[in-house]
Amino acid sequence: MTIQELMPIIIIGIIIIVVAVLFTFIPVMLWISALAAGVKISILTLIGMRLRRVIPSRVINPLIKAHKAGVNVDTNQLESHYLAGGNVDRVVNALIAAQRANIELSFERAAAIDLAGRDVLEAVQMSVNPKVIETPFIAGVAMDGIEVKAKARITVRANIDRLVGGAGEETVIARVGEGIVSTIGSSQNHSKVLENPDMISQNVLGKGLDAGTAFEILSIDIADIDIGKNIGAILQTDQAEADKNIAQAKAEERRAMAIAQEQEMRARVQEMQAKVVEAEAEVPQALAEALRSGKMGVMDYMNYQNINADTDMRQTLGDMSEDKDKDDQ
Repeated sequence: MTIQELMPIIIIGIIIIVVAVLFTFIPVMLWISALAAGVKISILTLIGMRLRRVIPSRVINPLIKAHKAGVNVDTNQLESHYLAGGNVDRVVNALIAAQRANIELSFERAAAIDLAGRDVLEAVQMSVNPKVIETPFIAGVAMDGIEVKAKARITVRANIDRLVGGAGEETVIARVGEGIVSTIGSSQNHSKVLENPDMISQNVLGKGLDAGTAFEILSIDIADIDIGKNIGAILQTDQAEADKNIAQAKAEERRAMAIAQEQEMRARVQEMQAKVVEAEAEVPQALAEALRSGKMGVMDYMNYQNINADTDMRQTLGDMSEDKDKDDQ
């Protein structure tokens, strides 16, 4: 085949390629679907989305859905929200649900809630169908020292006006728990709490615990209540044990001091005895010196010996008498 014969085939192939590229780059089917749904949008707008790296179906399909539901949004709003990282489809579903439930919700508010990281559709659904949050067992101690455990069910409804910047479920549970502990702690005895658990609900609900949160508390119901430990008795036992340990420590300290004083007295006695022995050792030398110097005569020395002998005899008789008394006893 000559080149002239191949030219028509080449031209047809080029046309097919160009058309395929155009249909790939330009979502013609999406444009047709929009026109069929009554949404007026131009091909240039779809091409502009491609150039701005926006997936046209992520904007046009929610736009069609909003148009059919009677929600007034335009392409620029949806595209800007998509470029900001939001979920366009979820925002449109939330707007439709809010319109059906007669809840006032603008696109700007819904987009802000979505960009804040909250599920705006779930918030709208929670405004229509309140959610029940169940707390774990919360323990409080009444004035009589008995521990009371209570579990509460909190019925909340989403407050759309406070979803942006409002506290979440954890804050609500913490505040309710604080209110339960405070109510139990202010009761004179645990039996009053058991007889009237509704007292806890009334006191907690009247404190306005939903202030600053993303919810509106509708009711607080006590689901279960139980008796715990006798905290007062445990504390008294611990205090008595601590007092006993302190007394034992002080007694041990006094005993150690007494032993130290006794040892010190023994050391002093031994020191005095050593001095006495030393002094007694000097007596014979003094007698000999007195005899040599004539200050003491022989008769004086003999009298001294007689006195010592008499003293020893009396000491011996005294010891024998004490031993006899002990034997008689």
